[in-house]
Amino acid sequence: MEETKEQSVEHFLDLIKRSRRGKFKIYIGMSAGVGKTFRMLQEAHALLRNGIDVKIGYIETHMRKETQDLLAGLPVIPRRDLFYKGKQLQEMDLQAILSLRPEIVIVDELAHTNIEGSKNEKRWQDVAEILDAGINVISAMNIQHMESLYEDVKSITGVEVSERVPDNVLLQADEVVNIDLTADELVTRLKEGKIYTSDKIEFALKNFFQSEKILQLRELALKEVATQVERKIQTEVLGSLQIRRERLMCSISTNNKTAKLIIRKTARLATYYNAKWFVLYIQTPKESADRIGLADQRHLINNFKLATQMGAEVVRVKSKVVATGMIKAVEDKKITTLCMGKPHLSLFGIILKTTTFNGLLKTLNKLDVDLVILS
Repeated sequence: MEETKEQSVEHFLDLIKRSRRGKFKIYIGMSAGVGKTFRMLQEAHALLRNGIDVKIGYIETHMRKETQDLLAGLPVIPRRDLFYKGKQLQEMDLQAILSLRPEIVIVDELAHTNIEGSKNEKRWQDVAEILDAGINVISAMNIQHMESLYEDVKSITGVEVSERVPDNVLLQADEVVNIDLTADELVTRLKEGKIYTSDKIEFALKNFFQSEKILQLRELALKEVATQVERKIQTEVLGSLQIRRERLMCSISTNNKTAKLIIRKTARLATYYNAKWFVLYIQTPKESADRIGLADQRHLINNFKLATQMGAEVVRVKSKVVATGMIKAVEDKKITTLCMGKPHLSLFGIILKTTTFNGLLKTLNKLDVDLVILS
């Protein structure tokens, strides 16, 4: 009963915050060149014709003529000049947007990393400030910039995408629109010089813009938007129904690569189930502050930062026995699903740990907690 009351209060507070916050619309696409910026500018013109105070906060035309032509007649907030490593560069002027307070502001390149010396490290953090100020935002990004899809995108394209957006940024969007093209249409646009300049076309065709890669990225984009629609139905249409609210927890160790994989995969599950989720770290005596190595400590801090940015709550438990610490955290946070990495143990190690693992399984069964083993 107490838990139901607590959820009711949290839901009401969330409604209040959302009512004060600006509305957030994101155009998402499978790659560069599908027309996200073009569509945002078209929408800006339509809004302007209807008497809406809309301004361009930041647009990246990539020197595409059809996109540059659409900028004509739209009120643009001048960019801010910054000097970095002896060069004069430009960034979106966050303070000017907050001071002018337009009804709607267009902000392109959501995944962009700001120049050193800017107030925020990332543009999505700038957008969060704009929304908190009650200003509506229309923005855009590519599917490969989603944090939880980092490993999938790397596997598909062979590219390690450095600029990424935490999944919970998309969760905050009131509307997510997929700008979709077939692989053939996208390749045709590339060959016609509508995406990159002529000197880059051949290289792009042999690398990122191969049909099989485009198709896989397109599938990721379509799935993401479908998940967003399903989540909206769950929260707005089915929100009042008494259904089990999922609460996910994943357990990580100091193994940096494995930890990042587990965090990203659990984030995807949490996104799918629209669930609150936690990242658990069990600190055993051998990993106490005076014994843990500096490299492991740095990895942990980075993983905690990643988890927090993706919307998780980090839980740290001190325990001599990992399984005991897990059970305590699962009970304290009322977890419904526990996610763990696939154990890399020798046959002898498995035999030694069978009793402990069986004990964990039995306890999770009593608590009605699902266990997911992530590859």
